[in-house]
Amino acid sequence: MTNPKFQIYKGKSGKLYFRLRAGNGQKILGSEGYNTMPSCKNGIKSVGANGRNKKQYDIRKSKSGKFYFNLLAGNKGVIGTSQMYASRDTLRKGMKSVMKNCKSKVEL
Repeated sequence: MTNPKFQIYKGKSGKLYFRLRAGNGQKILGSEGYNTMPSCKNGIKSVGANGRNKKQYDIRKSKSGKFYFNLLAGNKGVIGTSQMYASRDTLRKGMKSVMKNCKSKVEL
């Protein structure tokens, strides 16, 4: 894979999800489940609208001690969640990757 992109897929539950993949193919952001394609695409648009704003990232630490972040919409609802990172430094790199790639094209 050479280009970052959003992928939309149907989960086992029948709901639609999106994930943002970096140019190296690594998943850098995943969504909640959506019932319709338009609502899933609106979630992707929200990533594009909020993804470049550092204030929209909520950094968290899991019970296992790993770090992750939620990307928040203007209303503070969670748009997407990152993978787990071993350190704050690698988490920051993940955030920068989302900021850089949040305007990527969509692949169905």
